[in-house]
Amino acid sequence: MSQEPLVIAVPKGRILDEALPIIRAAGIEPEPDFGDENSRKLKFATNRPEISLIRVRSFDVATFVAFGGAQLGIAGNDVLMEFDYSEIYAPLDLGIGKCRLSIAQPKDLADGLALDKLSHVRVATKYPHITSKWFADRGIQAECVKLNGAMELAPALGLSPRIVDLVSTGSTLKANGLVEVETLCQVTSKLIVNRTALKVRSQELSGWIEKFRAAVKA
Repeated sequence: MSQEPLVIAVPKGRILDEALPIIRAAGIEPEPDFGDENSRKLKFATNRPEISLIRVRSFDVATFVAFGGAQLGIAGNDVLMEFDYSEIYAPLDLGIGKCRLSIAQPKDLADGLALDKLSHVRVATKYPHITSKWFADRGIQAECVKLNGAMELAPALGLSPRIVDLVSTGSTLKANGLVEVETLCQVTSKLIVNRTALKVRSQELSGWIEKFRAAVKA
């Protein structure tokens, strides 16, 4: 009996542009609609009848893979650290989407980031789990204000004096009067696999992991 096609979850936006050459080098060519940002389709066929692609928000890639909606995916280690799903195995760093997760604050904030003088901080972030753990490891209680975007507005509008967000060039921080004061972690995108699927469809999924590994090396 033939098995259902494998589903690969890929993130929308900037990472997709970097991921596409690797996907193609692994031998997968998406249907033309895949590259159309105005397309209402969410699931796409490829040149391989055994592979289909879904295009979702970066945070949702991990959820689709963890719960078996997709067997493979591409996700940043920021997302993997935030959700910490035990069902996900990340066998390969794709070397794309390079940035860092950092703390930033107004450049004139009086107390700076003197960790030895802080017992409580309020931070606006899309990453409450990573942020609270990072501060807790340093004996500081973090009150996280959950935002999904426009993080740089939080200090100016009084939501919180500090933010934790992804930083690439730092130009958005600078434009909003913020400075980077601490890096929590470096971020790259990984190929991720559902652990149960890897057991059930071991030969098939291992083969695709190796195809992606060869594509990255090439």
